[in-house]
Amino acid sequence: MKKWIFRILLLTTGVLVIYYFIPEESLPSDLKVDKLVVIKSKRILEAYSNGQVIKTYTISLGRNPMGDKQFEGDKRTPEGNYTINDKNTKSGYHKNLGVSYPNSEDIIEAKKESLKPGGEIKIHGLRNGIGFIGKFHRLMDWTAGCIALTDKEVDELYNNVAIGTPIIIRP
Repeated sequence: MKKWIFRILLLTTGVLVIYYFIPEESLPSDLKVDKLVVIKSKRILEAYSNGQVIKTYTISLGRNPMGDKQFEGDKRTPEGNYTINDKNTKSGYHKNLGVSYPNSEDIIEAKKESLKPGGEIKIHGLRNGIGFIGKFHRLMDWTAGCIALTDKEVDELYNNVAIGTPIIIRP
């Protein structure tokens, strides 16, 4: 019995090491991203250039990912049409791209319930100092409502996405 447990642990460790070190295709640096689409149910972010998907990223979302963001602190990632409105290299989470949440519709919906809509929704990397986690962050939804990628992936988007780029976040 102990041999089987040891073998299973060894196999699992091997699979995890392979997953961590298998390189992923990089975003071509000469292509500018002109649209981002997040599909929350699939945990993906698609980067588009000239109407074509040029890269698909696996993402982590807010800890309460089902449904549209309703109010500040609900741990949900918003759904709707936004733009990239900020770029920050001095973030607590590697770099980040700001998402223009809340829009006017979000504010109206929150006010109907006498709630604050929240804000500060970002596409960001891992918390500074723990970037070594890399792709393992994808194993769970862990943000407060943001869209999380590896640090390398955020670097790619940071360099290829301009402020004003549309981002569509779908359920």
